[in-house]
Amino acid sequence: MSSVWPVLPVLLPLIGGIALLFSRLGGLQLQRSISLLFTAGLIVITLQTLFVATTEGHQVYLLGNWLAPYGIVLVLDQLSALMVLLTAVLSLFALLYAIAQDTDKQGEDFHTLFQIQLFGLNGAFLTGDLFNLFVFFEVLLLASYGLLLHGGGRLRTKGGLHYVVINLVGSSLFLFAVGTLYGVLGTLNMADLAAKMATVSADDQGIVAAAALLLLVVFGIKAAIFPLYLWLPGAYANTSAAVAALFAIMTKVGLYAIIRVHGTLFAEQAGPLAGLHTDLLLWLGMLTLILAVFGVFAARGLKEQAAFLILASVATLLVGIGIDNSAALSASLYYLVHSTLIGGAMFLLADLVARGRGSYADRLRSAPAMSRAILMGSLFLLSAIAIAGVPPLSGFFGKVLILDSAIGHPSQAWIFTIVLLGSLLMMIALARSGSILFYQVSDDGENDGQAFNTRATTVMIALLMLSPVLVVAAGPMTMLTEQIAEQLSDSGAYIDAVLGQAAVTGK
Repeated sequence: MSSVWPVLPVLLPLIGGIALLFSRLGGLQLQRSISLLFTAGLIVITLQTLFVATTEGHQVYLLGNWLAPYGIVLVLDQLSALMVLLTAVLSLFALLYAIAQDTDKQGEDFHTLFQIQLFGLNGAFLTGDLFNLFVFFEVLLLASYGLLLHGGGRLRTKGGLHYVVINLVGSSLFLFAVGTLYGVLGTLNMADLAAKMATVSADDQGIVAAAALLLLVVFGIKAAIFPLYLWLPGAYANTSAAVAALFAIMTKVGLYAIIRVHGTLFAEQAGPLAGLHTDLLLWLGMLTLILAVFGVFAARGLKEQAAFLILASVATLLVGIGIDNSAALSASLYYLVHSTLIGGAMFLLADLVARGRGSYADRLRSAPAMSRAILMGSLFLLSAIAIAGVPPLSGFFGKVLILDSAIGHPSQAWIFTIVLLGSLLMMIALARSGSILFYQVSDDGENDGQAFNTRATTVMIALLMLSPVLVVAAGPMTMLTEQIAEQLSDSGAYIDAVLGQAAVTGK
């Protein structure tokens, strides 16, 4: 029987967005309550979906009761369950911070756009159809355009324009790739595509490979892979902190799409087309990491530096995916959870620092001492340790697991050198930033920053504390990621679950 669990994480934020549209006349406080209720409810539902996915295997929902591959399907497995849960957790912290700082007062429809963004994200993680992956990409991008520009401003508009233009190009390329695959294979259902990949004729293999590489470009734009990352620093650094924190999951959508689409379509059953993307991802990941480290050093403000740190985490994940073994994928998933949560916390901290320094904002230059400088400096130190991958926090565990999986790989020396040197250089850059912000105090004038915001700081600390939680729970967490990697390696089980799903007869 068709399971309802894959559709609930998609349906809930959609209903929330519609409810928020009709609640505008009730005032901001009502909108806040509704948005918090639906976001908290999403955590409850996604926790249950993860439990169902780990205990009962693949869950399939047939929209309109049309059998795959002719109808649209939503598919819940352990990977998609982990991603929707991660999205729900991060979104709750981002929403709480937006409310604490009154960010949602800066323009209309913030909460509606927030819920529609979650609708698009969860749909992208749960769809089993390539065309509907495109549709959900467009939904989340449209919502993200509004969130990105929320509050206005010249720099925000400039960063948003770059973001919009390059993603519109990506959407066009996505359609070209989808059309090519449909023209050759006659289907867009991912399970059906994977099943037919082994039967592609020698004459059509070049066309299918070109479509696969075109999809890799599209997902590379979403994930901000070199040389397609130039939109990210300006967009993330100039939007509001709550939105930037939520956007920490946005680059992971591109990485998820690579794992899901290329990992399913071009697994072992694809024959000569199997694994055509892995070596390219590995080298692009290492190159992206090098350039991200340069960006961390060259950043002129803490928000911009946080944006390049997100880029560095994407690059590290690309390296893990490119190593192309089960241990590397498991390690990458652990690091993905860590980097998403701590990247979000870093944006919130950068905003707290900017508000506390007043007219000096987050610029990396000496300024009068800010309020609660010792507390802010301590939080910065913990964030820097976590995001740079230094012991004893979760970033260190994630990188150690990735490097351990690289032992014996032909490019082992390159991987170890670039990942370890990159971590060292990022720590040096962050130490320099911390010294400027909290130790090189200027005696010229008085601090004109905002008063200390206890609620906003509490939200940031709670999000940051998930890093030691990931350390304490490293055993169960790695067991989960190993199960996910094992399930992903068995693409046949995914194909059978989707194509073998029977329609509901009503008996």
